[in-house]
Amino acid sequence: MTQKKVLVAYGSKHGATEGIAAEIGRSLREDGLDAVVLPADDVDDVRGYDAVVLGGALYAGHWSGKAKRCAERNEHYLRHRPVWLFSSGPVDSSAEQHEIPPVAAVARQLERLGAREHRTFGGSITSGTPGLVARVMVRAGKGGDFRNHERIQNWAHHISADLTAPH
Repeated sequence: MTQKKVLVAYGSKHGATEGIAAEIGRSLREDGLDAVVLPADDVDDVRGYDAVVLGGALYAGHWSGKAKRCAERNEHYLRHRPVWLFSSGPVDSSAEQHEIPPVAAVARQLERLGAREHRTFGGSITSGTPGLVARVMVRAGKGGDFRNHERIQNWAHHISADLTAPH
């Protein structure tokens, strides 16, 4: 059996979503899959992949334009392979406490692409995050890194199990 090739693409503004994508890629590789992690802007053709995991950062309730454009650019081919979507964003522990439903734009992509599932992971805004909003949030004590690495890895292993199970 040939090794399945999985694309993990992400739309990230300041690196937190990129970090989640890298973690997913590492976990998929641990499970024996050939995982490639790329910025969504760099993905013009998904035909060389057996499956795709596409993630985007959430800002003010909107999914990353980079991730959205990647989905739209590749819609025809994404509909014909297994796809999972993720979002990163809440800068609090809400993603740990309950499953957060996808925002409207992501829900539309889920349906349009026939994606298998969606997960929302906590985001990260720290003193190293650029921008005025980030500085104000950190100064106000509302920053932090809310990415749960174990939860990200578990979801990636769940994807691996789905891809390697006999169908």
